[in-house]
Amino acid sequence: MFSYTSPFSNRYGSPEMRALWSEEHRRKLWRRIWVALAEAQQHAGLVKPELVADLRAHADQIDLKRALEIENEIGHDVMAEVKTYGEQCARGGVIIHWGATSADITDNADVLRQREALALTLDRLAKLLSAFAARIEATRDLVCMAYTHLQPAEPTTFGYRFALYAQDLLTHYGALIQLRDSLRGKGIKGAVGTQASFAEILIDTKMTPAQMESIVMRSLALEPFSITTQTYPRVQDYSILTTLGAVAASLHTFAFDLRIMQSSGFGEAAEPFGEKQVGSSAMPFKRNPVNAEKICSLARYVAATPMIAWENAAESLLERTLDDSANRRTIMPESFIAIDEMLITATRIVEGLRVDEIACARNLEKYGAFAATERVMMALVRAGADRQKMHERLRTHSLKAWEAVNANHPNPLADLIVGDQQFLFYLQPNRLRELMNARDYVGTAKERAGEMVKEIRKRLDVGE
Repeated sequence: MFSYTSPFSNRYGSPEMRALWSEEHRRKLWRRIWVALAEAQQHAGLVKPELVADLRAHADQIDLKRALEIENEIGHDVMAEVKTYGEQCARGGVIIHWGATSADITDNADVLRQREALALTLDRLAKLLSAFAARIEATRDLVCMAYTHLQPAEPTTFGYRFALYAQDLLTHYGALIQLRDSLRGKGIKGAVGTQASFAEILIDTKMTPAQMESIVMRSLALEPFSITTQTYPRVQDYSILTTLGAVAASLHTFAFDLRIMQSSGFGEAAEPFGEKQVGSSAMPFKRNPVNAEKICSLARYVAATPMIAWENAAESLLERTLDDSANRRTIMPESFIAIDEMLITATRIVEGLRVDEIACARNLEKYGAFAATERVMMALVRAGADRQKMHERLRTHSLKAWEAVNANHPNPLADLIVGDQQFLFYLQPNRLRELMNARDYVGTAKERAGEMVKEIRKRLDVGE
């Protein structure tokens, strides 16, 4: 029988990230929480040690096939796992899930997975930032044209351009650390968050529900929310997905820019292309930026998920409704797997990026003179000229030169400027030609790109 297979199950993401979101791992976390709950109840004197030991001994023996068989009969995944686990635990099975509601188990397990996934994401992002730092360092002095409105503007350096992408990603690195450290679980609070069921079973003990919850959550190394309903506040999911969405936005910016830089009109950079890689089924010569395009495609998907999480948070009525359950099974794992794939791909691109210095020089030669007109104007005004009159004359010469460039003639702008008598009244010809050398007109770009490299390495060294 044929069955649908998600591309997030095998095509995208790493085996490590997919494993974190696997059903087996999810159920192992459920069992870990059930064991922690039973241990707390043992501390309260409610259950015997041998029952807890039985649960602990079978905690990793996930039998997904049996659990799904039971779920098909009863229509409840948590109770199906309780029954499966109970069948394996001849003695301890009778106390599984005592006093708990499903979300006491599933919500805490979800947050544990989110935290694990954030840790892996941070590792991936750190590798990408290291790759960017090396690339910035290697190209901080490589002058190229910068573009505004996709039109030639003024010179910059490749390293400075890459420093902008890295700066955004470094900001996200800090935000992800803060998010990871701020995640909280539901705790152990029962059906509507009041801990009524646990207060009931602890009546004749010296333990309070808060103390029992503390024992469980300490075992999980997870801080609980003080106030919950049946679930933890779903706005936490929204915070996670918006943070991932911000990472996706910056990766999209880099990938989209690379697609432009790789196009024939620019030709200054290209993603790595394998020796046997096929660019097109119809056109054998093609070297398409398929990896950058994949990043852009997945980024759009990740950007769409926060709205679903927003609705889950905003429309969870009273103590809870179940209309978030089905979509939460996909939006969180798939967003993390997509980000994982994007970070891995971006790192591979940055490490293997082909930068064409000849193309950079060609574009600078073609358009750099136009950028240098600003430099000329500032020098003329400093020498006593009327700024508005100089601007108009430079504009006129520039438009004439632009027509020549568009007709595939050499750029005549420098000669037009050096031959202008009004300019020569204020500046010598040699000085004008010196000012028209746009290669030197990059301000503090090189130095600040170097500072960004230092900042990246400093932040990665301390891990925060």
